[in-house]
Amino acid sequence: MEEILVVKNLKKIFKLSKKQQKIEKTNSPVKVAVNDLSFSAYKGEIYGLLGPNGAGKTTTLRIISTLIKADSGDAIIDGTSVSQNPEIIRTKIGFLTSELKLEDFFTPNYLYDYFSALHNVPKDVSDKRKKELFEKFGIDKFSEVKVSNLSTGMKQKASLVISLVHNPDIIIFDEPTNGLDVLTAKMVTDFLIDLKEQGKTIIISTHIFSLIEKVCDRVGIIINGKMICTDTLENLTKEHSLEDKFFEIYSKEMGENE
Repeated sequence: MEEILVVKNLKKIFKLSKKQQKIEKTNSPVKVAVNDLSFSAYKGEIYGLLGPNGAGKTTTLRIISTLIKADSGDAIIDGTSVSQNPEIIRTKIGFLTSELKLEDFFTPNYLYDYFSALHNVPKDVSDKRKKELFEKFGIDKFSEVKVSNLSTGMKQKASLVISLVHNPDIIIFDEPTNGLDVLTAKMVTDFLIDLKEQGKTIIISTHIFSLIEKVCDRVGIIINGKMICTDTLENLTKEHSLEDKFFEIYSKEMGENE
């Protein structure tokens, strides 16, 4: 199988304010969010990063997506270095996070056209793809409604569609179903499977076991910024459910760190 993403020894340290130290219940002035983390993803698969809140999943995806820089290490996407060529990387990937906030004043229609132009997508191609995606997600009926007046689910669907305006081959989703109602979550989950069938490579982070079990080919378990285990979903669930296997690994890791 062809490796399309290779993450090599990523490390990211954040400075903590006194208030943050109190929240984190630590006296340390720094937090190691990602600690010498490595993994790879193959072309045409869905790879899931599984871990509790604060494990380092989001920081890892933000580094891969060029939103923040690693203190050391690198990621190679389709032969291109994230640290050395972030502009090229942005043309190759789509990135969606639940924290992505669309500007309230604009409409899905305007935002889709704006980001299409930003990615230099020809207008005829953009119009055709917009029509298909808006109809698929039911955005067409709300295309001229300001984002501020959309429901939470519709905002998430609009964000998803807008993140894919340039039809990237590598798609990175941070908690793609977080905060969504069951119907919208199913629509997003089904879309992930559809993207895979189109030959896309998808990286997702989540703490939801059922999402991993439904869509992922391989899984990386992250705890305290470290990649503890990476394997196929089939191998991880041979003897136990994914949830049981995760807590077995988690208990062992936390016990060794006490």
